[in-house]
Amino acid sequence: MNELEKVLKACSDKNRIRILKLLQRRKLCVCEIAFVLGITQPSVSRHLKKLKDAGLVQAEQYSFWTNYFLEAGNIYAVQILSSMRRWLQNDKAIKEDLKKLKRAKRNELCCKTG
Repeated sequence: MNELEKVLKACSDKNRIRILKLLQRRKLCVCEIAFVLGITQPSVSRHLKKLKDAGLVQAEQYSFWTNYFLEAGNIYAVQILSSMRRWLQNDKAIKEDLKKLKRAKRNELCCKTG
């Protein structure tokens, strides 16, 4: 039951849901997520930590970037992520996020902030 509680709590925030929907498209760095959501990088990092602790997201080092991607670490995460692929497909905010994601170029974004 503790694992289920972690997964549900991690999914109980609008920005974390938006992050999960973005990560369904491709691996992303913090700069790209911050750009799309319009929030600060430290805020994105806090959200990613909660998602990672719940077994919904994993990270890998690539050059000087840390890439985040979906990783179902337990049965509850698998079910939630599977359902999320269908949920919110027609949501206005999600559609706008996906449009903005097409303009998220890490080489440009990360050079501006770092």
